[in-house]
Amino acid sequence: MVRLIYRQQVFEVPPGLTVREAMKRVGLNPEITLAVREGKLLHEEAVLQDGDEIRLVAVISGGR
Repeated sequence: MVRLIYRQQVFEVPPGLTVREAMKRVGLNPEITLAVREGKLLHEEAVLQDGDEIRLVAVISGGR
């Protein structure tokens, strides 16, 4: 399984999904969420492997 960690929530999805597919499956918007594996940013088309632990971070924008 692949573990997705978003804030205090942990989700498990099967391996073989893309980052984008995994985010959608757990109800997160891939347009405003970044995925990080071992400190490296992942592209939304990266395929997740069994045993991966992915941290998901909401993108915050703003300003004047």
